[in-house]
Amino acid sequence: MPVMEADTTDAVHAEELKSQANEAFKAHKYAQAIDLYTQAIELNDQNVVYWANRAFAHIKLEEYGSAIQDASKAIEIDPKYSKGYYRRGAAFLAMGKLKEALKDFQQLKKICPNDRDAAKKLKECEKAVMKLKFEEAIAVPEAQRRSVADSIDFHAIDVEPQYTGAKIEGDVVTLDFVKKMIEDFKNQKSLHKRYAFQIVLQVREILRALPSLVDVNIPEGRHLTVCGDVHGQFYDLLNIFELNGLPSDENPYLFNGDFVDRGSFSVEVILTLFAFKCMSPAAMHLSRGNHESKSMNKIYGFEGEVRSKLNETFVELFAEVFCCLPLAYVLNEKVFVAHGGLFSVDGVKLSEIRAIDRFCEPPEEGLMCEILWSDPQPNPGRGPSKRGVGLAFGADVTKRFLEENNLDLIVRSHEVKDEGYEIEHDGKLITVFSAPNYCDQMGNKGAFIRFEAPDLKPNIVTFSAVPHPDVKPMAYANNFLQMFQ
Repeated sequence: MPVMEADTTDAVHAEELKSQANEAFKAHKYAQAIDLYTQAIELNDQNVVYWANRAFAHIKLEEYGSAIQDASKAIEIDPKYSKGYYRRGAAFLAMGKLKEALKDFQQLKKICPNDRDAAKKLKECEKAVMKLKFEEAIAVPEAQRRSVADSIDFHAIDVEPQYTGAKIEGDVVTLDFVKKMIEDFKNQKSLHKRYAFQIVLQVREILRALPSLVDVNIPEGRHLTVCGDVHGQFYDLLNIFELNGLPSDENPYLFNGDFVDRGSFSVEVILTLFAFKCMSPAAMHLSRGNHESKSMNKIYGFEGEVRSKLNETFVELFAEVFCCLPLAYVLNEKVFVAHGGLFSVDGVKLSEIRAIDRFCEPPEEGLMCEILWSDPQPNPGRGPSKRGVGLAFGADVTKRFLEENNLDLIVRSHEVKDEGYEIEHDGKLITVFSAPNYCDQMGNKGAFIRFEAPDLKPNIVTFSAVPHPDVKPMAYANNFLQMFQ
């Protein structure tokens, strides 16, 4: 009898924890919700609702690998539990794994044959898979593909007399032009396609000439500012420049990937960063993030936004230019900067990163994939990625990488942090994230890091979100994905 009482007490406590977790979820405190659902699961691991709810919280934090594991556990406990298939299908979808998602929505329809919502989602998924198959069928093999840049002659594009926006005189992108363009963007005006082509083509030439790992020298008494993900939050980008000054040779920046997607001003962000790079290559350093890729842009809004604000040719051109972005930077032979993190094997040398052939879409494994997707973990060693791509790596992995390459510190981005940054791995790794109130709902601060030579001690500055025009995040995203958010 006492055993029964203990079980009943656990079940009651688990339900209380679930209620608290639900409240945290409603308040957009997803990490707290995950912690509370985890406690409930520890008391009662046969309750499918706990697993499915935790899967949903993981989806909100873009931890799709963990969401798939939790939803699969719910399905294992109850193969007829519809929300298990729904959550797992949504996570597969968010990873761009449409065929796996389709299987879950087909199963969902079998379990709920009269559910209109399930039928609608299955139909949308079938359409998306058909479109993908068609695209794969007509795709030109990589070896035969010509650069879209070769077909563009921006000089031949006329600028209408009534156009009053920013203009590039001749071939040189000047500070005056960039300031005028930014002012126009602030007022939700467009840049003429002629000048947009000119900027993107020019930046393509600059980036193509760089190695996959770039060494940056910061002279004594000078500084460099590292920013994390901006994710199309143009007005927050302008706030960074307000707080820390415009990019220049005396005030250089390194933006560490994920310039686009999610936020609905990604075109304005990327053209601004690229224009500064054209104005002065030493004033603006750019590294590739996992969202500088076709698969992510197709799902999370950038592709749709480019089509809406520019045209189809730019979709191809940006995809090509993103493949030219370097993968990592080293500051004064001391600080390693890359978007995601470290590798599934020890002994990776900087020379190997420098030698990566980066001119492609990110593969699903290997050094290039891992540098864009990996995350730190509190435990030593390596573990599976909560994202379902890349891996998680511990403080010992960080320590060995730094020692083997004679470095002092790793700076990476890739993850939302409440304070805009987090220092981990015995102070040897800093995450910096520069999109405050991410997706208009996370309530986080943004941050950037100033490194001053010669000691390169990280000086971290945090900031809050600023207002922006009433255009919601993901406004241009795949409509199908929006159904599951």
